[in-house]
Amino acid sequence: MNALIGCLIIGLAIIFFISRARAGKELYIRKIAGLEAVDEAVGRATEMGRKIFFIPGIHDMDNMQTIAGITILGRVAKRVAEYDAMLEVPVCRSLVMVACRETVKGAYLNAGRPDAYKEDAIHYLTDEQFGYAAGVDGLIVREKPATIFYQGAFFAESLILAETGNYIGAIQIAGTAMPAQLPFFVAACDYTLIGEELFAASAYLSKEPKLLGSLKGQDVGKVVILLVILIGVIVHTFGLLDFAQLFTVR
Repeated sequence: MNALIGCLIIGLAIIFFISRARAGKELYIRKIAGLEAVDEAVGRATEMGRKIFFIPGIHDMDNMQTIAGITILGRVAKRVAEYDAMLEVPVCRSLVMVACRETVKGAYLNAGRPDAYKEDAIHYLTDEQFGYAAGVDGLIVREKPATIFYQGAFFAESLILAETGNYIGAIQIAGTAMPAQLPFFVAACDYTLIGEELFAASAYLSKEPKLLGSLKGQDVGKVVILLVILIGVIVHTFGLLDFAQLFTVR
């Protein structure tokens, strides 16, 4: 019953904010520095005449972080097409390569530059974790890209990649939901999307009412749950009510 009530609260909040967004009401979403810097990063690479690298993590298409990263790739690719810049996407999974190719192709088409799309710019390296890291590092050192995006699931290779990019002076924007890797990205990159910021990127970048409403509704639901927990701690501490009994499964 308690789970049902929680789902109803979150569901109603999502429906309410989606309806507000569809009605043209402005929904406040705080600025995410890493996403705001996309245009600046692409523009910098264009001015310098150097490539933009996009690294979509090392997981396959069954991982939500990979899907979120490819969503950001779509926005980056559209800007690259508009600015007539150079994009390269080395991947470590064949299915991710196919998804990235279709995403970039669609972005170039939407930007009115389908002729500028180069399929070979999205290419496969290897499935092996450190073999992939070594391959990407080699590309970074040789090509010296002006901008590097790391968006997806990363493990021990995160610092290897980010340090190399930092060494060549590239502007780096990272994003992952892997808590153990966040300190390395924060230390070595210019901007970092932390945890849920990576998943909120699709709504933030597209400004689509359904996505914005869902994002806002989920946030409100979390606030309500936190308030209930806080109230429960207070009343239980002072012995006003055995709050824990309300959540006992019988």
